[in-house]
Amino acid sequence: MKKHLNTLYITSDDAFVRKERETFVVEINNEKVFQAPIYSIENIVCFGFKALTPQLMAFCAENNVGISYLSENGKFLARVYGAQQGNVLLRKAQYDLSDNELQSLSIARPIIAAKVTNYRHLLLRHQRNHPDNCSDSVFFAAETMGRRLTNIHAAESLNELRGYEGECATLYFGVLSSLITAQQEDFTFTQRTKRPPLDPANALLSFLYAIIANDVRSAVETTGLDPQVGFLHQIRSGRPSLALDIMEEFRAYLGDRIMLNLINLKQVTKKDFEIRESSEVRMSDSARKEVLTAYQKRKQEEITHPFLGEKMTIGLLPHIQAQLLARYIRGDIEEYPPFYLK
Repeated sequence: MKKHLNTLYITSDDAFVRKERETFVVEINNEKVFQAPIYSIENIVCFGFKALTPQLMAFCAENNVGISYLSENGKFLARVYGAQQGNVLLRKAQYDLSDNELQSLSIARPIIAAKVTNYRHLLLRHQRNHPDNCSDSVFFAAETMGRRLTNIHAAESLNELRGYEGECATLYFGVLSSLITAQQEDFTFTQRTKRPPLDPANALLSFLYAIIANDVRSAVETTGLDPQVGFLHQIRSGRPSLALDIMEEFRAYLGDRIMLNLINLKQVTKKDFEIRESSEVRMSDSARKEVLTAYQKRKQEEITHPFLGEKMTIGLLPHIQAQLLARYIRGDIEEYPPFYLK
């Protein structure tokens, strides 16, 4: 079983990262502010192009420690690669499956079923926890999504599947504001807006989805699969389609739940967001750090995997799902088992 390692997030503009013996060191204004053993770090994620020594970058490339560069809002910018990892036969099988719509559909169907199931689980959880303060629209959305699961499992084309996915996403995001139980006036949510996010809740979601996508991409690459070639998301230059496929399983469980907790527990407030002239909403440095802290703590929590029946940290889930997908592509298991909450 793979051991869960940490991700080192660099957010300060003045940060400088270097290697000191068997540790990674972060300095700000020539003062050491962080030091951790090399073996404990799996990825280094920089928000903006921070200073990393060439020696450090070469070491990371040689030892499969990922280095990713994201914008302040979490948009993927670049990634440092070493020698290509993985079995070329696995990738060739992946490409063959991706070129066949029916075989792609056999992978995409359970992924979307898991996504919708996890959306629905979040709504039902809210109903149980707030029986006296739960709108009828939440109940209706959960009930409709439950019926759509039958259609999803029976979908006969990728376009039909995407249609059901879009319908369920519209239902879900249409009632997501009902799950915000604190700071309701400051964190209204009427629809999903991405590029750019137009309200604080969407800014939180976009940032969380970006760091989840980066983790999933890293897991896919480590497994030996090609992150650019997916089964649900169409191939597009520069887009990590396979990482986005697998990420669908984690949107509600990691992204949405953390966003709701941050708002409902008042760990972020309206003051943590700035509205630009373009109407884009951006988070403050302190809000980004709050999100990253909550995300890291979430990854350390333990869960029993629904398919494997083994206890593991949540941070391992992207790696496990990538490995299960690789096993399916190799023909070791009969179907791909996505991650979902029962």
